[in-house]
Amino acid sequence: MRNPLNKKIVNIEPSGIRKFFDIVNDMPDAISLGVGEPDFDTPYNVREEGIYALEKGRTFYTSNAGLKELRVEITKYIDRKYDLHYDPMKEVMVTVGGSEAIDVALRCMCDPGDEVLIPQPSYVSYIPCAVMADAVPVPIELKVENKFKLTPEELEEHITDKTKVLILPFPNNPTGAIMTKEELEALVPIILKYDLMVITDEIYSELTYGRSHYSFAAIPGMKERTVMINGFSKAFAMTGWRLGYACAPEIIMKQMIKLHQFAIMCAPTNSQFAAVEALRNCDDDVKRMTEAYNQRRRFLLNAFKEMGIDCFDAEGAFYVFPSIKKFGLTSDEFATKLLMEQKLAVVPGTAFGASGEGYVRISYAYSIESLKEGLSRIKKFIDSL
Repeated sequence: MRNPLNKKIVNIEPSGIRKFFDIVNDMPDAISLGVGEPDFDTPYNVREEGIYALEKGRTFYTSNAGLKELRVEITKYIDRKYDLHYDPMKEVMVTVGGSEAIDVALRCMCDPGDEVLIPQPSYVSYIPCAVMADAVPVPIELKVENKFKLTPEELEEHITDKTKVLILPFPNNPTGAIMTKEELEALVPIILKYDLMVITDEIYSELTYGRSHYSFAAIPGMKERTVMINGFSKAFAMTGWRLGYACAPEIIMKQMIKLHQFAIMCAPTNSQFAAVEALRNCDDDVKRMTEAYNQRRRFLLNAFKEMGIDCFDAEGAFYVFPSIKKFGLTSDEFATKLLMEQKLAVVPGTAFGASGEGYVRISYAYSIESLKEGLSRIKKFIDSL
């Protein structure tokens, strides 16, 4: 019998995040501080709108690009947040989470052999999505001394005559790094010099502490070469609703909608009706959740300082990325021993790229009580080392 499998897919490594949590599910008394999922319920009015949509029989297909009413609200939201203007009928598509948008954008923009620059540590899906698009992923190692931000020098150093796309994953998962308007603007001359296209993953745009998020596409001249990706999972605590969106120039969006049409048809309809309510009436809920995350962030940073563990001062998302280099263990060894000895799951930094070695990711999308218990187990573990 012939091999039934595609070699390209077989050679893609499974997510380094999931391994530990599959173990946790079968381990009594184990807890996890690793999953990037808000512990808040979806705001009540959003849930009510989703239920109402079902009760009214709104279980039909929407247009491939998404419910018109939702696309209009997305453009209003982006306009008031970033003074950035998109045509809801030509430049916006609703997707099944932000992850689908990443996949579709890369497949529509890349020809075989095109290189995609991926700053790392970063979200686990970028490299597999580039590979599935027949592109060549090129990691750029971000450095803690630069606060895990991408510098113009690092960007230019990795560009070749095959480079086509740069992914900008800020606010960053797993480091919590952000990039300011001035830092993003410093990349523009390089992007123009080499005629690069840009994909921005802004799923954590609402979760910043001390300063507001700035969207790269808002820089004059950059909207025309940028695919902006965002969604509802993180800011609105809507992970299971599976809803994201992409905004892009019409020439790109037309092809993205075509691919989405054949692969997906449309995002879940009741989720789209609920998302309209989220964009219209949930600013206060988002603010409340962000304030809670910031409290937990400060709590963790202070606790690691007291333990003598170096930890980057995250300014966005809901993760901290402490260094475990002083303990003489690899990230995978540290996470595995911590799980087996203290029944606490964290994510090894290498799940987010080779440059994550020496770090682990800890999510603070958990209650203070869970974080306190987790820190207690970490303290016992490092004391034993």
